[in-house]
Amino acid sequence: MDRSTLVVGFDLDLTLIDTVPGFRAVLVALGEELGVSFPVEEMTAKLGPPLDLMLEPYLPAAEIPAAGDVFRALYPRYAIDSVPALPGAHEAIAAVRARQGRVLVVTGKYPANAQLHLDHLGIEPNHLEGWVWGVGKADVLRREGASIYVGDHVHDVEGALAAGVTSVSVLTGGCTREELLDAGTHVVLDHLGEFPHWLDDHLAGDLAAR
Repeated sequence: MDRSTLVVGFDLDLTLIDTVPGFRAVLVALGEELGVSFPVEEMTAKLGPPLDLMLEPYLPAAEIPAAGDVFRALYPRYAIDSVPALPGAHEAIAAVRARQGRVLVVTGKYPANAQLHLDHLGIEPNHLEGWVWGVGKADVLRREGASIYVGDHVHDVEGALAAGVTSVSVLTGGCTREELLDAGTHVVLDHLGEFPHWLDDHLAGDLAAR
């Protein structure tokens, strides 16, 4: 791989797409299947951790793997059509492409369901990697030669820092500016609409430093 190529990784949920409506609908359907009343609003207030961890407080440990399978099976029916791209998502990806860069989507989501979202919204990364979370994202970012990782959660920051890449955070998820800065992110943007201008400035600074 040519390491001079710009490679930018993006998280998916609440970075590129507003997963909350779909996630909420799937949790309701899952609760009906299992006979459990999940606190849906509370569970969707700060998406980011893997599903197993989200279900942990509400189900016996032995039942969580099967519940996760049911959730993933229900997901395409309830969570694709209702989930929009977040403002600026397409423009952020276009900004990378305008620089002849490669786009990665690196997400904790089940890969097949992540691909359904991307197909539905016309988002075409060069590479999708699913089922990786927190510092586990670092291996993917290093392997793919990324220099920037964009996310909304403190665990996205952890993954970027572990990979030694620039951490860019957006405030479209459940984490506050203070939480993201405390986690060590390099940059906080209000939303992805600000990313193309930031990227121009960032790359210009890199060029000037050479």
